[in-house]
Amino acid sequence: MKIRLLPTAVTMFLSAVLLFGGWFAYREMALQKPLDHLVNDLEGVESAKPIIDNSIVRIELELQPDADLGSIYRTIASEGKNVIGSRELQLDFSRSKSDKLDQIWSTVLFDVAEAMETKTYSGIPEAMRHLEQQYSGLQVKTTMDHVNVYITMIDGQETKFIVLPRTPARLEVWPDV
Repeated sequence: MKIRLLPTAVTMFLSAVLLFGGWFAYREMALQKPLDHLVNDLEGVESAKPIIDNSIVRIELELQPDADLGSIYRTIASEGKNVIGSRELQLDFSRSKSDKLDQIWSTVLFDVAEAMETKTYSGIPEAMRHLEQQYSGLQVKTTMDHVNVYITMIDGQETKFIVLPRTPARLEVWPDV
């Protein structure tokens, strides 16, 4: 039996277009668009761009200075659960960079890292209060839930948002018990 080249090539091309076009349409219509509408309609969100990978859902956000970061995260995680699935949710605030606030944040990194590592989260608001006393005009809001610690730093027109993931305590077994 002789296989004809043109019909075979056309069939392969059409199959590839249908397969990849359908996959792209599914990702765009069933995943990206609903998550995009959900996030952009949240109070305090100026703009958002969700990026969905196999293991991570990363959302590039620009927020208003008075936005409730914890509420935004929880709303995205709960209402976007069917899109996010088992993927990790990450919020990215890199478009709203402030060199001044980055420098101020770097002065308190050791205190925050120590509080996160030792799970003494009460040290974070204390460290933030020291920052407010040290830098006039700086306002810092800290909140926490069972998933993350949320920090908002405001200095005039500049804002920095920080989400620090909490890791649950692990049970350990000692060999000499």
